[in-house]
Amino acid sequence: MAEYVYNPIQVVQPGQSVLLNDSVPCNRGFVLHRNESGLIILRGAGNTSCFNRYQVTFNANIAVPTGGTVGPIAVALAVDGEPFLTSRAIVTPTVVDSYFNVTSTAIITVPRGCCFTVSVQNVSEGATAAAPAINVQNANLTVAKL
Repeated sequence: MAEYVYNPIQVVQPGQSVLLNDSVPCNRGFVLHRNESGLIILRGAGNTSCFNRYQVTFNANIAVPTGGTVGPIAVALAVDGEPFLTSRAIVTPTVVDSYFNVTSTAIITVPRGCCFTVSVQNVSEGATAAAPAINVQNANLTVAKL
């Protein structure tokens, strides 16, 4: 299992990825990551099957930043830059700087010889204005090879 974290508050713009640092990196080469990046590479490596299957779980506290407009905010796991919408975690704060804990999980199958890039994106949508930026704190992402 590999774990990636980022504890300080970070402002994540719409469509951008949450930054992460290695906490417990994968030493076998199945999961690759560069510190201060939001991208994690899952490899379909090995000789025993046609694919590798991973469980990716993200947990963090999210809020509307000071000066932002309150309304629904959301994050989702993204595979190769495309949000995995069944992993969307959404909350609706009524005041700014009011944090909510969100969790998102997905099972991702990577064919042997291929690589998929996984990230966590701000997928908030603006109802009447542009989509809002969000604060993300205590971000934690784990990858378990199944």
